[in-house]
Amino acid sequence: MRGCFWDKLQVPGLVYYWFIPDYLCDIIFIFDMYIKSRVGFLEQGLLCRDVGKLSMVYLKSWMFYVDVICILPLDFFYLLIGFNAFLRMNKCLKIWRMREFFNLAETHTKYPNLLRVANLILIIIIIIHWNCCLYFAISRSMGFGSDGWVYPDITAPEYSSFWKQYSYCFYWSTLTLTTIGDTAYPEQTISFLYCITCSLVGVLIFATIFGNVGALINEMDAARNEFQHKVDAVKRYMEIRQVTGPIQERVVKWFDYTWNNKESVDDSKNLEYLPEKLRAEICIHVHLRTLRKVEIFKDCEPGVLVELVLKLKMQVFSPGDYICRKGDIGKEMYIIKRGKLQVCSEDGKTVFVTLEDGAVFGEISVLNIPGNKTGNRRTASVRSVGYSDLFCLSKSDLLEALQEYPDARKSLSEKGKKMLRKDKLLDEEAARREERRQQNLDKKIELIADAVDDLQKVVNKLIDKLSPEDADNKSEDPEEEQQEKKTSETPKPGKTPEQGKSAEKVERKTSAKNGRVSPKKQPSKDGNAEKNKEGEEKQ
Repeated sequence: MRGCFWDKLQVPGLVYYWFIPDYLCDIIFIFDMYIKSRVGFLEQGLLCRDVGKLSMVYLKSWMFYVDVICILPLDFFYLLIGFNAFLRMNKCLKIWRMREFFNLAETHTKYPNLLRVANLILIIIIIIHWNCCLYFAISRSMGFGSDGWVYPDITAPEYSSFWKQYSYCFYWSTLTLTTIGDTAYPEQTISFLYCITCSLVGVLIFATIFGNVGALINEMDAARNEFQHKVDAVKRYMEIRQVTGPIQERVVKWFDYTWNNKESVDDSKNLEYLPEKLRAEICIHVHLRTLRKVEIFKDCEPGVLVELVLKLKMQVFSPGDYICRKGDIGKEMYIIKRGKLQVCSEDGKTVFVTLEDGAVFGEISVLNIPGNKTGNRRTASVRSVGYSDLFCLSKSDLLEALQEYPDARKSLSEKGKKMLRKDKLLDEEAARREERRQQNLDKKIELIADAVDDLQKVVNKLIDKLSPEDADNKSEDPEEEQQEKKTSETPKPGKTPEQGKSAEKVERKTSAKNGRVSPKKQPSKDGNAEKNKEGEEKQ
């Protein structure tokens, strides 16, 4: 800007004031090089802190060469050609650091969409500013007021001030780059070429920028749009199935509550990209305090709690909803995060107790304790007074988590029995019978597993014995095998070798079907009789 508007900004009275920001920026650039040479990097997964190695990596990178060009002291040419702001154009190469800053800030900030919008606005302003300065420089070279396209004559009082010149050029640059038009038509060749170039650059750059702006706006409302699609789908279903009246109103209010209280967020979906250990740490931070409120889980080992924390699920109930009814089979336990619940009779008229934040119910049913007189059925109905947020843990998830922790399973079972004894709901004899049956069943399973292992060992030994015998049979009488091959390959008179082989195959197949041994391997009875007769005559 100082190079293009030099007659207003480079006057003798102001030029010395520009030295302060200029050389302050140079100091900042040098300090930035020092900081950049101390930025760590990961080496084999570990953060490298060795200053010498960090400095060498920076000196060998392209960033070092760009930074050196940025701090070249071209200001010494002031002594030869006078004050000229274009000698400091090399400082503009440092703009890559601004891009790096926005990338890092976007990752760490809590408002990434707002930062992206600010970044796009800054890029737009910089591009328009550069084009504004270039337009004023071209107007100066062509002559101010020489035609209707260039900047008017600066000697006129209304066009002589700096702010008038800059705002006029900035306005023209904005209209040109955004391809809005409404500017004077060019009259000379250079102005035509410049306007064409500005239009093409504006179409390409601003189309990209505005496309990013649209994407940012959609991302800002992405969660709301996804939630609204779910609401519309449920409404469409109720309309098709003709669900109207109080039920439809309750559904709509439930959606409003879940959105306003941020309960529509699916934790498992949002955390599925994280490693399992890191996901467990986040869930522990969020839910562990709630889980420790459960009496039976207070003294559990940390591994069990980690497994259970990952399986907790959030459920939201509307006013008047029944979480469970008397006589239902208990398959889940609940922890109240927020809200009030009433434990009432089967008809809902008598309220026994009101449960508030942190209360737990249904924990006995998920343990599946033998001898429970209730048979794992609900002994009362539980109803939500207002909107209630509950953590739910199912029986299948609990048993799955306790498979690898048998000691914890026994401890939880004992705690559950104590609670049942306290309420006189435990049948001791039935519990002992079930334990003996379970022990006998476990022993039977172990015996079957041992028998299968022994049988497998015997089968392996037999296979090992049979394999060398087959090898010995194959290696016996190699001369006889060669002789048989020769005889089989000898063709019969009047037949080709191929016909002889095919006939031999046919004979073997027919003999195999009739249950006879192949002629090759079947011994000749007539030949043996003749040999016996010859032996008797010799005697």
